[in-house]
This record gives sequence, structure tokens and C-alpha cells, in this order.
Amino acid sequence: MKLGVAGQLAHPDEPDAVLLPPDWRAIDAAAAQRVRRAGFRGAQLFIHRPLEADPDDLQRVKRAFAAAELEVAQVNGWYEPLCSYDDATRAEGVRGMQALVRIGRMMDTPSVYVRPGGHNPNGHWYAHPENHSARTFDNIVDSLRKVCATAQDEGVTVAVEGHVLSALDTPQRVRDLLDAVGSPALKFNYDPVNFIGTVKQVHDTTGVLNELYDLLGRDMVAAHAKDCRLADQLVVHIEEVVPGSGTLDYVLFMRRFQAACPDGYFIIEHLPNARVPQARDFICATAQRHGIPLEC
Repeated sequence: MKLGVAGQLAHPDEPDAVLLPPDWRAIDAAAAQRVRRAGFRGAQLFIHRPLEADPDDLQRVKRAFAAAELEVAQVNGWYEPLCSYDDATRAEGVRGMQALVRIGRMMDTPSVYVRPGGHNPNGHWYAHPENHSARTFDNIVDSLRKVCATAQDEGVTVAVEGHVLSALDTPQRVRDLLDAVGSPALKFNYDPVNFIGTVKQVHDTTGVLNELYDLLGRDMVAAHAKDCRLADQLVVHIEEVVPGSGTLDYVLFMRRFQAACPDGYFIIEHLPNARVPQARDFICATAQRHGIPLEC
């Protein structure tokens, strides 16, 4: 597998120089080279307004990545929720995802990331009771059938992610979605922390990791690397933390991803700039210690 990174991140040896600027259009060869020198084989490219992306800008960024021998590990972007109950909003979300698919083909990325969306106005991944309704699930299926028709035409793989707060709140629910959509273009973005939703699961992550692999291993095409732990609060709060500082069984996580997707990207995400080197070093050391192939 290959080590990747997501986000606008500061270089560990150059605190004032970001790895990738917040605006993707500002990525140049120097920025791409900083990512490569920091020990990453690829980086996620986040397109804020995919429907407005200029093909000339995309080609220029693609050349910058190529000059640095850096790959576009995954294309991501913002679009309206694919589960929305408002037909116009949902149709706009489908168009945004279709635009990202075409961008993914242009950038030769291994996968284009898909979030199922949610009904909370504060964010697609935040809690809302309607996130778990049958209507929400059916809307996602319908939206992804349209997205996947474009993906098949373009020869692009799309990778959907789940979360305990989303419609795709269990490994089985993701399996149900993949089967319902029924497209060879639709695969799974493996992020086990997103499926850890109870105190017992935080203390013992093995069951979640094994269930994800057993149900979805054949469809894994990318992984997002983070960790989790329980916060010292009077209510249950599961925090995302730096890989190696939480309770996730990283040896099992990495071994199962390597078995399922030996050429896939293992992408560090959701970390402040200063913590990225710590995550990178832990993942590389774990791979070396346990004989897990990792291309940096």
C-alpha cells in the first residue's frame, strides 16, 4: 500500500510553508515537492466547487503533481447532500459528484471520495434523526446510481464512506448500499474509526475491524488513517486522535487493508499540522516492525 495525506498541512521542517495551500488552484510544483519530501507518495486533492473547476487549472495542478513524482491519492470535494429530501438540492449534489468523477478521470486518481450526506444543517457528518430513515437510504441509493452511471462511463472508481452518525452507520448498512446500487464503479473507503460508536468498541476495536473486512474487504479501495479514544468527560465522547495514541488496533487495521487492497492508498487525515509527522512516523514504524509493505 501507499502512504498518502489529506488536508492543508504545514511542512514539519518548514512551519511557515504549507504542504498544500487551502485553495487547490494555488498548488504548484513547489507545494507538490514539499509533500513528496515530507514522506508521502500521494496527496488528496480537495475541490471546493467542482462544478466551477476550470480544466486549465486542473491540468496545471496535474502537471505540478507529476513534476514532483507525487500522485493524486484521492479526489474529494464539496457538494450538496446526496440524501436530501429536497429534490433540487439532491439533484445539485448529484451534479457536483458527477463533476468530481470527471475531475478524477482527468487527474488519474485511483478513487473519488463519496460522502452520503446528512440532514443536519451544520454538517454532513453531524447527527440528525432522519439520517437513519429508510427514505434517506433510498435517496442515497438513487443518487449513487446516477453518479455511478457517470463513473462507469468515465472508467472511474468512487469510494463511499460511512459513519455511526450517518445513514451508513454499520458495516452491514454499507454492504446493503453497495448491493442496492449494484455498480462495479462503487467501492468502499475504509475508515474504521467512523464505525466505533460505543464504549466497548473503543476499548476493543478488533470486532469492528474484522466485521468491516469480512463484509467489505473485497470492495476496499482506499483507507483513512486516524485513531480514537474516550475523552475524560461526564458524557460519552469519542475523540479522533493521532494514530498510535488511541486504542485502534493498527497492526490489524494495516494488515487487513494490505490483504484487501495491496496497491491502495493509506491516507492520514483530520490532524493539525504539527501532528502529521507523528502520525507518519508511527505508521511507517508499524509497517516496518510487522513486515507490512508501505510505499512512502
